[in-house]
Amino acid sequence: MKFEFSKKYNNQTFGGLLINIAIATFIIIGACVVYFYVYLPKVTNHGESITVPNVEGMPFSKVVSFLEDHDLRYDVNDSSYSAEYPPLTILKQVPAAGAKVKENRKIYLTINRVNPPTVQVPNLIDGSLINADAVLKGSELKRGKIELVRGPFLNVVKEMKIQGSTVTAGTRVPKGTIIDLVVMDGGSNTLPMPDVMGLSLEDAKIPLLGSNLIIGKITTIGDTTGKRPVIIKQNPAAQENIKVGDIVDLWIGEQGSSISDDSDVPDDLSDLDN
Repeated sequence: MKFEFSKKYNNQTFGGLLINIAIATFIIIGACVVYFYVYLPKVTNHGESITVPNVEGMPFSKVVSFLEDHDLRYDVNDSSYSAEYPPLTILKQVPAAGAKVKENRKIYLTINRVNPPTVQVPNLIDGSLINADAVLKGSELKRGKIELVRGPFLNVVKEMKIQGSTVTAGTRVPKGTIIDLVVMDGGSNTLPMPDVMGLSLEDAKIPLLGSNLIIGKITTIGDTTGKRPVIIKQNPAAQENIKVGDIVDLWIGEQGSSISDDSDVPDDLSDLDN
């Protein structure tokens, strides 16, 4: 009987061929099951993962051992600069903190440069303080102290300084450098009114315009034809506290002339300004 079965289903028969194919298929399926569900999960730690720790803001000297303790590797693949962190501090990591990765995964790090890159100091002179803030921020520079000086324009930049020394536009400085600004106060500071009594109109213009004052109405007292008129009254009075940009009214007449209230008839001597 055994001989007959073996003879009936040997390799030379169709039935024997089917049996061999079935055996081979079973072996292949079994090998795949063992490989994918036993061997492969074991060598790849299937179902096991590590939560990536947060190393941003940490010194590089501490990151190496820290990642090794978490069964992770690292690679410094980029550098950048931030004035907010010390040199050789981790600025960015990939994958991000909290991500799930396999054991021994490489974490790519961006590190803060030791020496910051340089930029050109922008030209802020004669620009507004608001504009200066925006330009400095765009240039990755910092605005420092504001020094007020006398000037007719409010919050207009007159000078730029670094650590007390004047700096010109175009000078290369490290990113994050602090730029102090000298700004005009728009006349908020008071100053004593110059004494122009007894001066001619042309001579009076020198101290008045030099103090950034504005000459207002000019009133002639009496007949000055053929004579050399001088300032016989001024408003504000000499030594009175005034501000930059204030208006000064002047009365001119012959030296020694007196002024009465009913004689102050305004007469615009615009031709004397020329």
